[in-house]
Amino acid sequence: MRAPSGYELASRYRLLEPVGRGGMGTVWRAHDELLDRDVAVKEVRLPLVLDEDLRAELCARTEREGRATAMVTHPSVITVFDVITEDDRPWIVMELLHARSLEELVKQEGPLPPRRVAEIGRQVLGALRAVHAKGILHRDVKPSNVLVTEDRVVLTDFGLAALEGDASITQAGIVLGSAGYIAPERVLGDRASPAADLWSLGATLYTAVEGRGLHGRRTAAAALAALTSGEPIPMELAGPLAPILRGLLQIDPEARLDAARASLMLARVAAGGSAEEPLGGPAHRTSTRRQTAVTGSGAPPASSSSNGSRPALGATPPRKTSHRGQHRADHRPERPVSLPTPPTPYAGPVPPPRTPRRSSEGSHRKPSDPAPGRRRAPASSETSPMLRQLSAIMKILLPRRLWPKNMRK
Repeated sequence: MRAPSGYELASRYRLLEPVGRGGMGTVWRAHDELLDRDVAVKEVRLPLVLDEDLRAELCARTEREGRATAMVTHPSVITVFDVITEDDRPWIVMELLHARSLEELVKQEGPLPPRRVAEIGRQVLGALRAVHAKGILHRDVKPSNVLVTEDRVVLTDFGLAALEGDASITQAGIVLGSAGYIAPERVLGDRASPAADLWSLGATLYTAVEGRGLHGRRTAAAALAALTSGEPIPMELAGPLAPILRGLLQIDPEARLDAARASLMLARVAAGGSAEEPLGGPAHRTSTRRQTAVTGSGAPPASSSSNGSRPALGATPPRKTSHRGQHRADHRPERPVSLPTPPTPYAGPVPPPRTPRRSSEGSHRKPSDPAPGRRRAPASSETSPMLRQLSAIMKILLPRRLWPKNMRK
């Protein structure tokens, strides 16, 4: 039973008016009486076929995952303020955004351009990667749960979120989610996984760019039958988004496009490029020396200009070859080499051969003559008798301290 307008939840949040309805509940615009602000309140309605134990388990899980989602900080994740269990069902209090859902946007404007859809998908995928990093699975990604503002895309409605690895609630053949946006493995009874959220994202982006649901089927079983039939997915307006959609909509989760690769491809398409464009510009770069060797001439490459202007946009600039410590002989100007002039032959008489000089090693040399004006001192053996007598007299008459130095020895 749906709560009436004016109902006061937890003696704090007063329900004002419904702003959206879905198969799993109603979103209300409410007023927070304590903080005096408007908020959005999601009233989760559980299937009536669930027994009491399973309803209690789902309420406890929703409350637990709502609190876990509140810890995720990301601009594309709805901010959760509170999670309340009242009247045997969970209630989720979130921020109120003045935005249109992607579903309303497609209904009002028709199929959206691929670049715009790629930007929406890039932001939603960022939100999914943030919650997946916390071990949280959304399990209900669809156009009505994607809110688009002027400068922001927000993934909302985590009422069916579950921890990765939890058992799926499949009692009485029930699979929680929205028909047409449930991954094939979940329809077959497999448990939820991050890859299942990526498949739902692919189906959401397909609806946005093509203007219609996947295969035009209204039920998950019909969509699954169309996918398993082997017929190609019709894509008329997807353009550069086509390879991304095919990768996300693979039936086998192991062959499905992963989140990191999908994020990179969506960013390229959103920037106006191709999904398969190599990262960082052209894949092959050729240096100037290699280009010269290929062309066989020293002319500059075709991407450069002869008048010194910059190369055209997108052309690869030539790389300079490292030549540190090397001699660049090929760039030096050539100098003429002069050979020495041969000597003129001698025409005179032949001189006699020279006598080899004897080695002076070990021989006595004759003392050289003194310089002019200087006399050689007489040797001690050649001292005259008169000098010897005078020397003896001087030693007798003069004290020793007055003797010449050579006589004190």
